[in-house]
Amino acid sequence: MKFKIDENLPSEFAAALIEAGFAAATIGEQALSGAPDSALLDRCRAESRVLVTLDLDFANAQAHPLGTQSGIIVFRCKSQDKLTLLLLLRRILPVFKSRSPQGQLWIVQADRIRYRQE
Repeated sequence: MKFKIDENLPSEFAAALIEAGFAAATIGEQALSGAPDSALLDRCRAESRVLVTLDLDFANAQAHPLGTQSGIIVFRCKSQDKLTLLLLLRRILPVFKSRSPQGQLWIVQADRIRYRQE
């Protein structure tokens, strides 16, 4: 599985995903900082990468219909400090063994993951 880490998340997300055996790139590494959402999703689709973000705009299934992108994971938590976010990422890594976010929308919260698919 391949991931693209949005600029609103710590760059350590990419390192944690790579350490877990996945491919990951950050928006900053690919000079996409400040790119419009549509351009970012187009790039993710072209590279077959799941977008990982804090941006709730990407959770809008009407604006970004399921099945039209490679997958989106939105982290939604009260505290958005680096430690909390990294702990939340590490908690969901085992889920990738049994379920893929490809073509789906995942909303990751402190106590659960909500899945939306076509």
